[in-house]
Amino acid sequence: MSLFSMIAVLLIEQIRPLPFPVVVGVPLERWAGWLEARFNAGERSHGIVAWLLGAGSLVLVSGIAYAVLYALSPVSAWIWSVLVLYLTMGFRQFSHYYTDIQLALRLGDLSHAREVLGEWRGARSDDLSAAAIARESIRCALAASHTHVFGVLVCYVLLPGPCGAVLYRAAAFFADRWGSGTVRGTDSFGDFSRQAFAIIDWLPARLTAAAFAVVGNFENAVYCWRARASEARADAGTGWGQSVVVAAGVGALGSLPAEMAGNGVGHGGEEVGLDLMQSAVGLVWRALLLWLLLLILFELARLMAS
Repeated sequence: MSLFSMIAVLLIEQIRPLPFPVVVGVPLERWAGWLEARFNAGERSHGIVAWLLGAGSLVLVSGIAYAVLYALSPVSAWIWSVLVLYLTMGFRQFSHYYTDIQLALRLGDLSHAREVLGEWRGARSDDLSAAAIARESIRCALAASHTHVFGVLVCYVLLPGPCGAVLYRAAAFFADRWGSGTVRGTDSFGDFSRQAFAIIDWLPARLTAAAFAVVGNFENAVYCWRARASEARADAGTGWGQSVVVAAGVGALGSLPAEMAGNGVGHGGEEVGLDLMQSAVGLVWRALLLWLLLLILFELARLMAS
């Protein structure tokens, strides 16, 4: 069922992209704001209660709805899973930024490329060169492909019904919202959200990094992965898993500037440009095809065993 659900969502997304900020982002922002207003007194224990209520209630509702629908009709439960996966997973949640930057660089419009990149990563990009814009776009795309596609997919496969997809998306959102240190009160309130997402993302991040290595330059990917992991071993932030994914993805692309993978990871001297941006797109799609192949083999094994 996981295989057909994922294929259905990818097809639906291509036909009718989801306006994620409006449909999903706004309700989650309101839910998080309501929880903050009632529980955020700057203490870690308050953050734990808010996270358990915020993420737990979403997972519980999705799981109960799936169980009830499955009791009525497996087809209805499958449709519910597809709907939830459509709301939590998708390339179109970030790919428009990447496409717009590619087009702007191709047309030589650096100012527009900087504007789009700044909007995407939430940081000013006014002083970046074309190569730096391409480099940052690749890093953002690799991280986003994990957060919005592969991480959700791994949890969806591992947990029953749509619970895994909801858990990953909610955990990622609360870690970004509360764990970034931008919420009212002290940073202690967001500690648990960061740590919870780091635990949830531990396996998905490594599976995504492994997929990039398999479908790309395996030797470079493993080298960058190991080097980044050894340098970030003491980190406890939510970005650690993403940094491993980015390092492996950058290495999988082959010969790259040393600074691309971060903290000295990577080697080579190739200039970052449009060709490399297109190679990154191919890498992500090959990783997705690898996941599809694995799910197909899993379904065949299950059918043969039954």
